[in-house]
Amino acid sequence: MLFEECVASNRITKSSEAYKIKLFLKKGENSLLIAKHIKDIKIEEGEPKKLYWDYWAITISYYSMLYCAKALILKKGYEAHDHDAVQTALGYTCVPNELEKEDLEILNQSYKIFEDEYVKYFEEAKKRAILQDIQLSKLIQKGDLTKYLIMQESL
Repeated sequence: MLFEECVASNRITKSSEAYKIKLFLKKGENSLLIAKHIKDIKIEEGEPKKLYWDYWAITISYYSMLYCAKALILKKGYEAHDHDAVQTALGYTCVPNELEKEDLEILNQSYKIFEDEYVKYFEEAKKRAILQDIQLSKLIQKGDLTKYLIMQESL
């Protein structure tokens, strides 16, 4: 994705709202502290497996990087409004003078993990909900809600 395309579609905009830099840095710092806490948590009986806590630590760590990246982009006079636009703006404004291409790749890889674990999960959940709505509508039309209630209990 080209920087100019993001600007043309308002996914990256000029910004002089420098006050947001400190806010993004604070969010980034606190998110990292929270991620560390979650990573180090001791699992007790009845709680989710450690793997699921680790997923959240990865997600929160990604957001920590995202917030810090947004602060750096603001320092350059721009604001990026979505995940891809942040990567594009970082590449355009900071590579190779302030960031190495490898640093940008770390952000990209963490986003892929985040996307694989959560974005796809929510998309699948939305599809399941739509299918359930369709099934419910069909059962209502037939006048058979008992089957729907039994189906719900089995989920």
